[in-house]
Amino acid sequence: MYTSYVAIGDSFTEGVGDVLPDGRVRGWADLVALGLAAAADEPVRYANLAIRGRKLGPIVGEQLDAAIAMHPQLLSINGGGNDIMRPRVSVDDIAGQTAEAVGKAVDAGIHVLLLSGANPSDNLPGGRAIQRRGDELAVRVRAFVSEVTAAESDVTFVDNFADAGLRDLRYWSLDRLHLNSFGHARVASNVLTALDVGVPSAWRVDEVAAQPPYGRRPPSLKYYREYVLPWIGRRITGRSSGDGRSAKLPELTPIDPGAMF
Repeated sequence: MYTSYVAIGDSFTEGVGDVLPDGRVRGWADLVALGLAAAADEPVRYANLAIRGRKLGPIVGEQLDAAIAMHPQLLSINGGGNDIMRPRVSVDDIAGQTAEAVGKAVDAGIHVLLLSGANPSDNLPGGRAIQRRGDELAVRVRAFVSEVTAAESDVTFVDNFADAGLRDLRYWSLDRLHLNSFGHARVASNVLTALDVGVPSAWRVDEVAAQPPYGRRPPSLKYYREYVLPWIGRRITGRSSGDGRSAKLPELTPIDPGAMF
């Protein structure tokens, strides 16, 4: 059982889309920390350095060393989702940076939780391009994971991109880019299952999965006004949704297993 856990990444790991009543975001990484704390016989400490809008380069360059310096037993790494949405991107470069980051953490004696994000391509305008790039990246990451697993490296891989159920619109926020609370709970369930830790029934993961799928629904004009046009505006002006933001939990902090965060 892991009693110290640090998460690095972008909006997926920060928890955007899983909004608490007071307006704060929670997300799958927070839920994983709660799951670890509920199953542990001793206190579990947790930090989340993820910041929305970050591409993989800044995640590796700014967050990885800070995470390793905390000497956690478990470190989750996810990134590249913002990269593959840009007009020009090298999938080989993303895969290479990912492999280098995992190797650096493993060399530091940390168990790495490497996970892919969920696949939003069914619900997004321009989803075919995202699907193609996501598939290319998934092939390279899975090949890398096969190599390190064969070498008995200290890595657990959770392939959320291959979770077909997560593609359904019931798991996505109104912006269709970020998971909602049900989606984050399902990812947390995937992670805890991979770590051989029990999934709290209060998360309703099986109940939601058993409901009829929403299927594909075309976005409305309101959707384009509220989400697509602002996103294009940020790209044109070189801004990011994470500009000026800092990590929501920058230091290892004891977790109350009964808390909501």
